[in-house]
Amino acid sequence: MRPRVIVVNDRMQQNYRYELLARTGRDFHEGFAPELTPAKMLALGVFGGKYLTDCGAEFPAAWFRHAKLSPARRDPQLNFFQVDASQPIAEWRRKGWIHPDDPRGWFQWYCRYYLGRRHPDDERQIARWRAFRRHRRQIEVACPPKDWSCRRRQRQALLHWAYDARKL
Repeated sequence: MRPRVIVVNDRMQQNYRYELLARTGRDFHEGFAPELTPAKMLALGVFGGKYLTDCGAEFPAAWFRHAKLSPARRDPQLNFFQVDASQPIAEWRRKGWIHPDDPRGWFQWYCRYYLGRRHPDDERQIARWRAFRRHRRQIEVACPPKDWSCRRRQRQALLHWAYDARKL
């Protein structure tokens, strides 16, 4: 079976190509078990709705069917916890978190990984995802169970990393 090739032409990448080498939503690295799919994250409300708004051709249409998007500008009210929990992409670049193949950051990497792309940057991105678990533990220690008013920014940030903060 030949791998499917995806060609990306959007505002941040032109003629970027990658192959889907794994089954969609399966065959993840050991220990990498995100609680939310990209479609679920978009439907819940992440990144103020200003993420992947020009990427409809790259990703399945079903991912966008219930997505809370704001093509014009970021709107924190679209986030599940209705708070801004994002740093500007310039800050991500300054900190060295951006790989050139995924100029939109971790979530773009995760969307492509979820589709089946496997990439030399996978181990680093998975390590970043694992490190974010500390925020889950901080909420568990500091907040009564399912008190969504407690640490809303931290909960929203967890959603951005595919952890289901609604369960905490």
